[in-house]
Amino acid sequence: MKVLIIGGTGTVGSQVVRELLARKVMVQVLTRSADKAKGLPTGAQGVIGDLLDPSTVRSVFKDVDAVFMLIAVSTTETHEGLMALNGMRMAEVKRLVYMSVHNVEQAPHLPHFGSKLPIETVVKSSGIAYTILRPNNFFQNDYWYKDAMLNYSVYPQPLGDLGLSRVDVRDIAEAAAISLMSSGHEGKTYNLVGPSVCTGEITAEAWSRALDKDISYAGNDLDAWERQSLKFLPAWMVFDFRLMYKFFQDKGLKATPDDIRRQTRLLGHPPRSFKNFVMETAAMWKV
Repeated sequence: MKVLIIGGTGTVGSQVVRELLARKVMVQVLTRSADKAKGLPTGAQGVIGDLLDPSTVRSVFKDVDAVFMLIAVSTTETHEGLMALNGMRMAEVKRLVYMSVHNVEQAPHLPHFGSKLPIETVVKSSGIAYTILRPNNFFQNDYWYKDAMLNYSVYPQPLGDLGLSRVDVRDIAEAAAISLMSSGHEGKTYNLVGPSVCTGEITAEAWSRALDKDISYAGNDLDAWERQSLKFLPAWMVFDFRLMYKFFQDKGLKATPDDIRRQTRLLGHPPRSFKNFVMETAAMWKV
């Protein structure tokens, strides 16, 4: 079985690559970067291309049995997804797993969410056997805040006070591999979540215990978050993410008991816990 990974060099996609390689799958990774292609794990083949380039779309899906598609957040996300789906149809790809976002239909005004809705629509009408994965906010996003926590004792992600059912990317990767390699998941959509709700304060408290130091939650001030984020992120992304965090603060992003039951059946084990992720990560950082 040959699987093409779109988005295979990022936080989630790289874990999907590792999961499939461990299952002895032939893996190709589409990337724009020759340097990233060279850095892929042993056994994964890099393919240089761009989904905005018709020549890539016409060639990259040939002789591919299945595709895992994760389109990175960008101003061209929807267009890239639709281009890819046309390429898959032309090449008669048999199976597709598409990664969307948890409860995407509840916030279609958010660019980060709404850009995925047209892709989901076309996935469902493509004629390809598909599975849609809709993960919550990732535990591993907290890697970005290592310096803030270790050097300044602050947890800066403005998650709010209602909470999110954050998910471990290892669970996402397992769900992707299972959906690609086994039957019974065609036409299904799975919300991928963690077993408990994480607020900003709860998250900071978990890191405080794991790191054995007082980590303060930076709070819900989105003006302050925006000013800080503009120092290292493009303005369009900061605007998008500010809207997203406002939604989290106003509405939360929580799993239902059925979400957790369905995920547990899919994976064959309960969702990984945030507490365990934090303890594992803190132990690595202390080395």
